[in-house]
Amino acid sequence: MEKSSPVIEEVGKKKRRVVITGIGVISPIGIGKETFWEGIQEGRSGGGRITSFKDSFIPVKIAAEVKDFNPLEYMDRKCVKRTDRASQFAIAASRMAIEDANIDLSNENPQKFGVVIGAGVGGFAFGEDQHLKYLRKGYKTVSPFLAVIMFGGAVSSMVSYELKLKGRSITISTGCTGATDAIGHAFETIQNEDVDLIITGGAEAPIRPAIIASFARMGGVLSTYNDKPEIASRPFDKLRDGMVISEGAGSLILEEIEHALKRNAHIYAEILGYAATDDAYHISTPAPDGIEAIRAITLALQKANVKPEDVDYINAHGTATILNDKTETLVIKKLFGEHAYKLKVSSTKSMLGHSIGAAGAHQLVTCALAMENKFIPPTINYEYEDPECDLDYVPNKGHKGNIDVIVVNTCGFGGKNSALVIRRFKAKD
Repeated sequence: MEKSSPVIEEVGKKKRRVVITGIGVISPIGIGKETFWEGIQEGRSGGGRITSFKDSFIPVKIAAEVKDFNPLEYMDRKCVKRTDRASQFAIAASRMAIEDANIDLSNENPQKFGVVIGAGVGGFAFGEDQHLKYLRKGYKTVSPFLAVIMFGGAVSSMVSYELKLKGRSITISTGCTGATDAIGHAFETIQNEDVDLIITGGAEAPIRPAIIASFARMGGVLSTYNDKPEIASRPFDKLRDGMVISEGAGSLILEEIEHALKRNAHIYAEILGYAATDDAYHISTPAPDGIEAIRAITLALQKANVKPEDVDYINAHGTATILNDKTETLVIKKLFGEHAYKLKVSSTKSMLGHSIGAAGAHQLVTCALAMENKFIPPTINYEYEDPECDLDYVPNKGHKGNIDVIVVNTCGFGGKNSALVIRRFKAKD
C-alpha cells in the first residue's frame, strides 16, 4: 500500500461540527423513513420484473422499481408537468427530510440554507421520451420545458425552487459516487463556511430502455436472473452475475451543531470525514490493487481523526459484479488488516439494487438509522461463499449490535472512489 499524503488543515481555523437531523427516503422497498427501515430490518428485496416499459430485444428484464409513488402528494400539477421523475423523487424526499427534522422554513434564513444533490443521469428519462416524440411526430410536439427538465442541474434547482431556498444549489454528477460526493460537499461547506443547513443526498430514475440496454451491452454489469428477480442482487456471493439497477432518492438534513442544539433538534449521527480519489486506471473497471480506493477511505478516516480499528461497520458499495465485490473485499483487508475480520460489512444494494447517483444517499440513510436503532443491516441473497470474498457480510439476516463508527464506501465508473465516516453523536467532541 502506498503511503497516503497527510491531511493539510488550515492553520488556526476550527472546523465546525456537522450533524444529520432529518431523513427522507424513496426506495424500491418503501417510501418514507419508517417503511424503508422496516424493509431493511426484514431483509426485503426490491427486485422484480420491469413494469415501466417492455422491450423484447434487451436481455435484462429486471430492476428494482419504486412502487406506488404519486408525485401529487408532494407537489402541485404545475410542478409535476415541469419535472422529471428524478426531480420529483428529490422534491418528495426533501420535503420528508424537512418534516422529519422539524424545521419551520419561515424561521430559517433561506440564504444560509443550501441544496446539494447527487444525480448520475438526472432528467434523462424525460429527454428520452421527448426524443422519441420528435422522431415520430416532429419538432412541434417537443415540450418547451425539455431544456430545463433534462439537464442534471434541474434536480437541485427544483428542490431549491419548491422550498424557496436561496443558498447554493448544486447537482453533483459523478455517477455512482454522486450522492456520496454531494453529501461530502455539503458536509465540508457547513464545516468551513457560514452556512447553517443543507439538504443533501441523491436522486435517480434510470430504469429506461436506453440505459438498461447500454449497461446490458457492456456484459457482466447487469444481472440476468430474470426468472428470480428477488434474488438477483447477491453481493459477495459466489454466483453473483451483476447488479440490479434501481431508482429512488435519499435526502438528509445536514446542520451545524450549534444551530441544531439551539432548536433542540433530534440528531441521528455526526459526519466526521469525507474524501474522494480516482484510480486513473480504466473507464469502467476498478484498479485491481485498490490503492486509490484504500487512499479514499484512509483520508476520510484521517480527516475524521478515527483509527481503522475504531470502525465497527462498513456499508459497502457491494454491487454484486464480479470485479467490484472482489476488489472491495481486497481493499478492506489491505486497509484494516486483522481488524477486517472483526468488522461487519454489508451491502444495501442486495435489497435496494443500485440506484446510481442516489446509491450513496440510500447507504447513508441506512447507516444513520442503523446507528440509531443499534441494528446491523444484512446482505441478503448470500448463499454460496466466494473464497475471494471472505469477510463477515452479515449474511441474509440483520441483527442487533452496537455501532459507534461507520464507513460508507462507494466507487464508480471512471475510477471514482468516495468515502464518508460517521459517528454516534456525542455532545462533547
